[in-house]
Amino acid sequence: MAEPLKAMYTKEFLEGFASKVKQAYNDFDEREFVDKVMDGEWEGLELKGRIRRISQVLGFFLPKNYPEALGILLAIQDQCEGFPYLFFPDFVEVYGLELEHEEISLQALEQFTKRSSAEFAIRPFLIRAPERIMKKMLEWAQSDDHHVRRLASEGCRPRLPWGQAIRQFKEEPNPIFEVLELLKADSSLYVRKSVANNLNDIAKDNPKQVILTAKRWSGFSPETDWIIRHGCRTLLRSGEPEVMVLFGYEEAAELIDAMIVTDRQRVTIGESVTMSYSFNVKKQAKLRIEYAIDFVKKRGISQKKFLLSDRIFTAGESVTKERVHNWKDLTTRVHYPGIHRIVLLANGKAVAHTDLELIK
Repeated sequence: MAEPLKAMYTKEFLEGFASKVKQAYNDFDEREFVDKVMDGEWEGLELKGRIRRISQVLGFFLPKNYPEALGILLAIQDQCEGFPYLFFPDFVEVYGLELEHEEISLQALEQFTKRSSAEFAIRPFLIRAPERIMKKMLEWAQSDDHHVRRLASEGCRPRLPWGQAIRQFKEEPNPIFEVLELLKADSSLYVRKSVANNLNDIAKDNPKQVILTAKRWSGFSPETDWIIRHGCRTLLRSGEPEVMVLFGYEEAAELIDAMIVTDRQRVTIGESVTMSYSFNVKKQAKLRIEYAIDFVKKRGISQKKFLLSDRIFTAGESVTKERVHNWKDLTTRVHYPGIHRIVLLANGKAVAHTDLELIK
């Protein structure tokens, strides 16, 4: 089993980092820094907790004057590149939020994001002063550096995983669209992925605005078409009719003799079943074939979809295939006994179904 990301912060890593700080700040106590970071609580901390611990302990051992402390980190930043150094922007978030420090903090985040990523650290600034910080995002969206341009998009995602949600942008995302407009045909895939993820975030709260944007952007460039396709993935999975049509899927797919069955009608939690599905295509069409399961939960039903195929099917084509589904509990999904309906979908529309009883 792969080691968790938090394991990258070994004693050797921290000692190596401490020696870099010592080069720029002779009063830095390397041994005490490592010992204080890896105290009795260290083993119980997860990734973000360890990042925050390093930031906080740095603040204890660096000069109390924030601009001076920040200058030390800026002096060694070229030696500190990669994901492990997320505590550089986190240091700014912890110690540089005061209004009097905002300008130098933003300048530092612009530098640090080039070597790790600052999308988490920028969010408290953005939540506190959205209009002012979004002006900075507009500047960053026109940077020559693709890491900085990505920060302009990634930093204002309303639902950034592992980050603070930005409630005001979940309610009113227009300021985000001003930034994304500048990035809609970016030359960097790194940036385009962020723009697509941002659109997908917005779509969960404001689908109509994303649909209008997708229609307006469609055909602008191959890069833009890629962005809107990935940015509308949640809307595609939900079978949103306007989005289905936009991407060439017929709203009503004409299938004949559609069927889905399982190799048994009762299965124990933790086991797998083999599903067989088949259908005949009446006329050529672009089809998104999925199966959906109505999972029994503690309270009610929750449906989840799983993609089977997404392509152009020819007229008269006959399809018969199998898919194994595992009913093992996951960290993101706990199974409960009961009757689970399994539905075969074509372009978001149910074309066949079967029932399966899940038991303990």
